[in-house]
Amino acid sequence: MATRLHRNIKQEIKSDPYCFPQLPPIDQSFCYSGSSHGSHFSVKNSHEHYCTLEPSFAIGSYTAYDSSLIVGFSPNGSPMSQQDSKLCRSDLHHSPDNTNGSPISGSCITDDVSDLRDKLRELETAMLGPDSDVIESTTSPEMASWRLVMDAISRGDLKQVLVSCAKAMSDNDLLVAQWLMDELRRMMSVSGEPIQRLGAYMLEGLVARLTSSGSSIYKSLRCKESESADLLSYMHILYEVCPYLKFGYMSANGAIAEAMKDEDKVHIIDFQIAHWSQWVTLIQAFAARPGGPPHIRITGIDDSTSAHARGGGLNIVGKRLSKLAKYFNVPFEFHAAAMSGCEVQREHLKVRPGEALAVNFAFMRHHMPDESVSTENHRDRLLRLVKILSPKVATLVEQESNTNTAPFFTRFLETLNYYTAMFESIDVTLPREHKEQINVEQQCLASDVVNIIACEESERVERHELLGKWRSRFRMAGFTPYPLSSLVNATIKTLLENYSDRYRLEEREGALYLGWMNRDLVASCAWK
Repeated sequence: MATRLHRNIKQEIKSDPYCFPQLPPIDQSFCYSGSSHGSHFSVKNSHEHYCTLEPSFAIGSYTAYDSSLIVGFSPNGSPMSQQDSKLCRSDLHHSPDNTNGSPISGSCITDDVSDLRDKLRELETAMLGPDSDVIESTTSPEMASWRLVMDAISRGDLKQVLVSCAKAMSDNDLLVAQWLMDELRRMMSVSGEPIQRLGAYMLEGLVARLTSSGSSIYKSLRCKESESADLLSYMHILYEVCPYLKFGYMSANGAIAEAMKDEDKVHIIDFQIAHWSQWVTLIQAFAARPGGPPHIRITGIDDSTSAHARGGGLNIVGKRLSKLAKYFNVPFEFHAAAMSGCEVQREHLKVRPGEALAVNFAFMRHHMPDESVSTENHRDRLLRLVKILSPKVATLVEQESNTNTAPFFTRFLETLNYYTAMFESIDVTLPREHKEQINVEQQCLASDVVNIIACEESERVERHELLGKWRSRFRMAGFTPYPLSSLVNATIKTLLENYSDRYRLEEREGALYLGWMNRDLVASCAWK
């Protein structure tokens, strides 16, 4: 009976080559396993072809509806069924949009994704019958791939379905990707487990990539957020519940305080001042310095995105810091430079003779385009500019992730791994029943996830590199390492005791790493 069933299925496949999409064999080397406890991705073939969907690409011969309607959630956080999420079939071979004149990856021409899903479920039921072991011995690689995907769906393995969907997109199997998106919508919840919440934003990134709307969604998330007062409140909550920002600011401030301990005039250039939180503790430390505080001048550089979060321009930062410095009797000046790092030239920095200079790069250098994006290569140009100024110390704090030049699928796996650890850590200190958890993740993290997944070339502004690459860039610009303070390291360890014991702090090769379980999340170092 099993042999006859296999023969019938095989005959049906031969007689109708378009009965379902041709999913390429799934190599176990890209299967996702585990969580941040020991999660890893293995991508054996780092040179696999991937396809970037350009704005003019209308998903082959299929027309996609407005992507803003595709991913949505009801008030209780459950995914809503949305008819607009479906792709509409037009003439596969003769559509004027199909400029290459060929079918899309041999995809199925069924009229509706749900028909495809039903047919696949029927096939899976037949194949997983009591004699499935007989069928398995003669199953094609394509059928084995389908079985792996269907098994992940039936088990509710959200990570594996996300990975399969991203793989389909990287292989340009667009109908398969759309079908898996429909399945993923049933598994997401912005108020559920960490992977369900992260998965919702990663799905939004996949949908935006499919419809070539990644840039517009990213800009919408960045520029049409909550009212500035609310957004600032969410940023403050994230600052309090997770130690990542505090870790970065404390380690940078420690290096600056150590370098400036004997200076009477200090000029600090902050290339993304955002708001004033980093400098509060440093001003307090200088106020308590034996012999009295130095004269401090801070040059704050920032763009309009942070101005929205603050609810106004850099003058707000200057007023807050001036008031704080006055309270602690610290001589203080503030110079505002309202521009992005790409626009900064030497004359904007107002360097004065007789001032000891410190430069702060905290969570900003990954926004600078490098040689892979622009011939101007602002990522390295800015370092060369700073080196000419001869600073006593330059601090670097960055997310320890590798998404800058990685192709789409590799980048997707890295993002899934990195933000899984991030969302798990948020879950510990900000329980999901806390009403602000959704707002914090949506307002502070979602836009970054969407941009990394959905955008390419100059539109992708979230371009992280590992510390090893940053070291190379600093050295090429002429910098040498500056040792971090052991006292500061001990202070940070004490800080972490107020959080979960699953955070870890490690010092390696003159740099500090803050991680969650076995995943490094933030790295900090100093240069001169």
